Amino acid sequence: MPMRMRRTRGARLPYGTLVAAATAALLATLVTPAGAQPEPAGPAVRAPSGPAVSSSPFVRESRPVHSYADAIRESVWVDTGLDGDGDGRADRVAVDIVRPREAAAAGRRIPVVMDASPYYACCGRGNEGQKKTYDADGNPVQFPLFYDNFFVPRGYAFVAVDLAGTNRSDGCDDVGGRSDVQSAKAVVDWLNGRARGYTSRTGDTRSRATTWSTGNVGMIGKSWDGTIANGVAATGVEGLKTIVPIGAISSWYDYFHSQGAPLYNANPSWLSEYVNSPEAQARCGAVQDRIAAGTPYSGDRTAAWAERDHVRDAGKVKASVFVVHGQQDLNVRANQFGQWWDALGAQGVERKIWLSQAGHVDPFDFRRADWVRTLHRWFDHYLLGYDNGIDREPVADIERAPDRWTTDRQWPPRATAATTLRPAPGTAAGPGVLGRAPAAPGSTATFTDDPGLGELDWAARIDSATPEKAGFVTRPLSRELRVSGSSKVTVTATPTTATAHLSAVLVDLGPDTIRDYGAAGEGITTLTDRTCWGASTSGDSACFKETEARTADVGYTVVSRGWADLGTWADPRKERPLTPGRAYTMTLDLAATDHVVPAGHRLALIVGGTDKDLLDPPSTTPTLTLDLARTWARLPLVGGAEAFGRATSGPYPVVPSLTPAVPSLSGAVPPAAVTGPRLPGFGAAR
Repeated sequence: MPMRMRRTRGARLPYGTLVAAATAALLATLVTPAGAQPEPAGPAVRAPSGPAVSSSPFVRESRPVHSYADAIRESVWVDTGLDGDGDGRADRVAVDIVRPREAAAAGRRIPVVMDASPYYACCGRGNEGQKKTYDADGNPVQFPLFYDNFFVPRGYAFVAVDLAGTNRSDGCDDVGGRSDVQSAKAVVDWLNGRARGYTSRTGDTRSRATTWSTGNVGMIGKSWDGTIANGVAATGVEGLKTIVPIGAISSWYDYFHSQGAPLYNANPSWLSEYVNSPEAQARCGAVQDRIAAGTPYSGDRTAAWAERDHVRDAGKVKASVFVVHGQQDLNVRANQFGQWWDALGAQGVERKIWLSQAGHVDPFDFRRADWVRTLHRWFDHYLLGYDNGIDREPVADIERAPDRWTTDRQWPPRATAATTLRPAPGTAAGPGVLGRAPAAPGSTATFTDDPGLGELDWAARIDSATPEKAGFVTRPLSRELRVSGSSKVTVTATPTTATAHLSAVLVDLGPDTIRDYGAAGEGITTLTDRTCWGASTSGDSACFKETEARTADVGYTVVSRGWADLGTWADPRKERPLTPGRAYTMTLDLAATDHVVPAGHRLALIVGGTDKDLLDPPSTTPTLTLDLARTWARLPLVGGAEAFGRATSGPYPVVPSLTPAVPSLSGAVPPAAVTGPRLPGFGAAR
């Protein structure tokens, strides 16, 4: 729903104002590391109640007219109202702030860009693992990432919050629970005058933000940080105007389980210990015990999981949402953005989305210049109220090939329709067929779970009748076919044991060059040259290592995937033992995607058991028989059934035969992207 924005009209400027503008522009020549280039300082004027802005007739862009070197750097401890560590007093979370001194001297209030994170001390942020640093008196020196360097000169404050239990905060981290979310929500409340802040961790001297903050807050962050932004938005807190979740979790249950099946290393309690400060580790054992008790490995849904489910509270979201996610993110998998996007859309939330081919990678590291420009315009619009048109531009940017992007006015496109495709036996040894016609009654396919093999092994053997999977393929396509959105696969399966896990995978069969998401870097290579994105000081550089796409030539590409415990067929909240020899019907939810299968390629549906390194195996080794007449896939195809019919009729181009797949999720040395233990936001590209 478009937001109505006011326009600020230009006016003829008196001489004194022009002098002030020239002085402000001069401040934009800031400390810059050797080899870097300072940002241009265009003509600007000071608006009566906001930061310096362009002097064009309509306000379009904030400009870097404030001194980053002279900015106010301070720390505040905000009362969360919780006592997570049980010491008898309310927890205070540490809030490090950097804001322009000129705005403070003029008595002007400014908006806030905020990143709340558990990683500022334990693990670092960004591709270079930056941590917060402080001087001898405990004053903040380095703020990780470029947000402070870029936005503070443009008249914003940057606020970096340590979640409860981490770095310099009280309390205990509870892995996405009430304490995590309240750590950041309390800061939004403080910025709006609704919570108490103090100048020290234990003292009584109050600090008030309403003297300098407009109360307009934009939260941003990758992975766990972006998850906190989702959670705070789902509280409906006043003052949070926009969030930018990057590779973020929308439901913690779905991070550790998939429809009852435990995903690789499904154990949240150790995360709390990992990110907690040394002091918190000594006092937070009871919290970790409660997390472990409330989040059973069995995959049963509990009150603890409901507390960590932001999708169910999408109706409370008042902020706009700019989602960024890697379609091949095997850490925070793509179902996380898909279910959040759909729930927000159902509530009429204003949204924008970028989908890359990479894994768990920040857009600063796969599309840097476009990202900084777009993020700048986004915050200018939602935090300053500038009518710069970004709310009227295409909603979706999608990476089709490494560094090649397309756009859509809405996502999924309006012409997308759920289309039922059905598996059936083939006419010869090898895969079955995938098409619109149902299989004859009594048609079956059988496979035996092999935990040593995974989705790329299955795809590599698609044209062979191998015992670990059931595969079904279309004929070569005569024209391209686009899958856009979330798919569902309904199976009717008869197991031979009391437990069984299922995997369903969509695969594009045909040669391509893709980002190498399974290698270290998850689709990027970090270079040695640096580029600068804002102003610097000796303790906080705005210059970061450049990256380039790391690519792989492949014979097939996994389009989407989903997993389930067949024991949850009747009740998604609880696993039940299966009766060997009995048929069960359940629907697997596949991760959202946007993929174009080119002409000459084939589309495959593969059903298997354990997806190696992504799904933990069941306690038994089942053989499952699929009733093909009662098994089907519902795919979101652009153009619907008509598009599928056109793509599977007529002559088709001949493409080279399949080549060995890269990246591979199996082998002697599993790739960094899928081996554990994994952390939300941790790995080659935090």
